[in-house]
Amino acid sequence: MRARGRFRAFLTILAALGVMVWLPSVAQAAGGERILSFTSDYEMASDGSLGVTETLVWQFGPGEHHGIKRNITVRAGVASPPNKYRVYEMSDVGASSPTGASSEVYVSQLGADDVIRIGSPTVPFEGAQQQTYVVKYRLAHVANGFPDHAELYWNVTGAHFDLPVDSVKVTVHGPAAVTDALCFQGADRSADPCRASSGQTATYSAAGLAPGQQVSIVASFPASAIPATTPDLRDGETGFSGDDSGSPMSPPMAKGLSLLGYGGGLAIPAVAAALMGTLVWRRGRDEQYAGLTPGLTPVEGASGPVTRGQRGPVAVQFDPPKGVRPGLVGTIIDEEANTIDVSATVVDLAVRGYLKIEEVESGGLFKRTDWQLTKLVPPAQAEALAQYEETLLAGIFADANPVLLSGLKNKFHTTLTTVQSQMYAEVTSRGWFRRSPDKARRGWTALGTILMGAGLVSGSFLGFQSAQTDRVGGVSFVIPSGFVLAGGLLVAGGIIHLLGRRMAAKTADGSAVLAQSLGFKQYLVTAEARQIRFEEAQDIFSRYLPYAIVFGVADRWAGTFSEVAEAATAAGQSIGMPAWYVFAGTGSFDGFSGIASGMDSFSTMASGTFTSTPGSSGSSGFGGGGFSGGGGGGGGGSSW
Repeated sequence: MRARGRFRAFLTILAALGVMVWLPSVAQAAGGERILSFTSDYEMASDGSLGVTETLVWQFGPGEHHGIKRNITVRAGVASPPNKYRVYEMSDVGASSPTGASSEVYVSQLGADDVIRIGSPTVPFEGAQQQTYVVKYRLAHVANGFPDHAELYWNVTGAHFDLPVDSVKVTVHGPAAVTDALCFQGADRSADPCRASSGQTATYSAAGLAPGQQVSIVASFPASAIPATTPDLRDGETGFSGDDSGSPMSPPMAKGLSLLGYGGGLAIPAVAAALMGTLVWRRGRDEQYAGLTPGLTPVEGASGPVTRGQRGPVAVQFDPPKGVRPGLVGTIIDEEANTIDVSATVVDLAVRGYLKIEEVESGGLFKRTDWQLTKLVPPAQAEALAQYEETLLAGIFADANPVLLSGLKNKFHTTLTTVQSQMYAEVTSRGWFRRSPDKARRGWTALGTILMGAGLVSGSFLGFQSAQTDRVGGVSFVIPSGFVLAGGLLVAGGIIHLLGRRMAAKTADGSAVLAQSLGFKQYLVTAEARQIRFEEAQDIFSRYLPYAIVFGVADRWAGTFSEVAEAATAAGQSIGMPAWYVFAGTGSFDGFSGIASGMDSFSTMASGTFTSTPGSSGSSGFGGGGFSGGGGGGGGGSSW
């Protein structure tokens, strides 16, 4: 019992140290945005369906916002039978906002999720604001059946919130009292418990979820209360030895080890901070051409003086950087080849005539949009593809032509990884970075992770054992020296992990391309309809749309061309539909905003949400087999 109590205390100390290390990283990653509270009320029905009411208090960060997106996983893989997947059909979707935020609702399909988008696409709001949203929906065939009970095993928040969630509270009630209740929180497959209480209304609570963590709950009902539990399946130890009275070590040796532990625990983080701070200052800042306007480079063949530091203001550019495709623009901006950069490349290939994108409606009564991709013979004047573009095109049509985007489920992730690697190689070979930004980050984060692992190991082996050594050496503090050393290693690893992400510095040429890209973004945001000729509208809209997707301003770009189309109609002229995109049904032109909306949904599918979740096959959360993310549902969300 004493050892168990010490182990729990050890875990508590490590958890506190971990929070100290990671909170600054989380705050920076989220940009001040977070979910202050996430409250869910679940009402189980005797037919196995689940009525859900979610209340989200959302703290937005700086910038422009329209509302929030709530992803609900409604399709999941099952272990058996083969070639089947489970469906939780969604219905009765609605939303409101007690704080007065726009509660317009649009439901779309995104891989295995249904996405509830709440807010106005045309009326954004600015700055850091706190808004409350109430989301309601019903899911069918949620209950799992067992010989002695019926069960709700549900992933409440989902693992795909890329921002902190301060508080999660859940209530569950139904046709009978909840006889047993469990709660799990943390990263995927974590068995860390959170508060759970059974009764007529079961309650669950958790706090302090970091980005990517989630809460899963289990509620047991009498089998007779929920007879309809048929799932909807469809096709497709070593330390210092000695007893309590002494130690084999001599007092001088024990004292030396104790002082080493305390001194190392305090000195290692300071040294790590000093070294990493110096490296970031000398090598982690972007280079700039001294004396030149941002975006300009010396004349060909000449070299100019280079400095490091903050770049100056950029000028509006009416064209993208010459020879720089949308995916590479996205990579140079945030130094990451994100999935949005890859999906924008797909759109760019369509615009250039390499493929056609066609909306396809499916789903019977509850219509969902999929996309059919058809590979085309490129135009004779088409420029040669970059290696990452060739890989992307080949990966999409590896099995069939045409192919449904949903048909890439569980198949596209290897292509995605290769394409991203080739995009990093491309920006490096062009001289925008001296080293691949991905490899630079991974090297430093790996070193930070090793140090943090060393902290955990040293805490495990030296933690409480070092208390005895401290006493023998005549050095005695509240916290044993082993824990101080472990904490120092954890903090130092966190510092290296955090600051190491800033080591992917651009060269002066890379900074010039960045300035040109940001200047072009200004044009896309500020372009006025009266500046665009009717006969050029279709071509300009299509050529620049992939860039607008990368910049996140596709709606604004489409709005400008909607005004152009209105002006053309008033003048007795018309603007034709781009041939690379076909709307569902009749193929009628649904306006530039319609294309942008379709591309918004299309581009997000490249995030890989088609991956099946093994725990969603209806296994029980009781009996020691429960864990975070092991139930049905899940998903996540974001602002937009």
